[in-house]
Amino acid sequence: MNCAFKNPESKKHYQTPALSELQRLIWSRGGSNNHVDQVWPRLYLGDAWAARSKTVLQDLGITHILNAADGPYNINTGARYYRDLPVEYYGVQAFDDSSFDISIFFHDAANFIHKALKTGEGKVFVHCAMGLSRSATLVLAYLMLHENLTLVEALRSVDSHRGICPNTGFLIQLRALDFSLNNERKGFPAL
Repeated sequence: MNCAFKNPESKKHYQTPALSELQRLIWSRGGSNNHVDQVWPRLYLGDAWAARSKTVLQDLGITHILNAADGPYNINTGARYYRDLPVEYYGVQAFDDSSFDISIFFHDAANFIHKALKTGEGKVFVHCAMGLSRSATLVLAYLMLHENLTLVEALRSVDSHRGICPNTGFLIQLRALDFSLNNERKGFPAL
């Protein structure tokens, strides 16, 4: 695991970086541009091509699919598309637009991923159209909410396996989540 803070004591001094610093971190791009990549144990991030390839999903042993681009104007697979596979499906109708409020899905999506991974046998595939912005944002939120990573740790960890690029609006929303979680870690009340 590629984490910036291995010692929990160092998180006491962590400050949520400025948006420009977060963008610079992403632009340094470290990971691959495959159709699907494992970015955390049993957690995969990918694109629409991989989402439509039942063979790839079966070969990976995927048990849960989170579509961050669900709906008729996006990647309209849905639970019916996977009815012949033993998978649980969760769809989020998000748009890759910096004015879109994806933060309303942070907790539900993170809980879906967490519940699947908690079983010990679950393997989760999170995707959108390209596996760079919407799906990456929801994976980052999961890592922050359930794995206690800071936004910087989550970005570095995921980006070391897959090149990601959440849009500016999504980064601002992740930054707000990071700020809130950082305050909670320091004992301040949630905003």
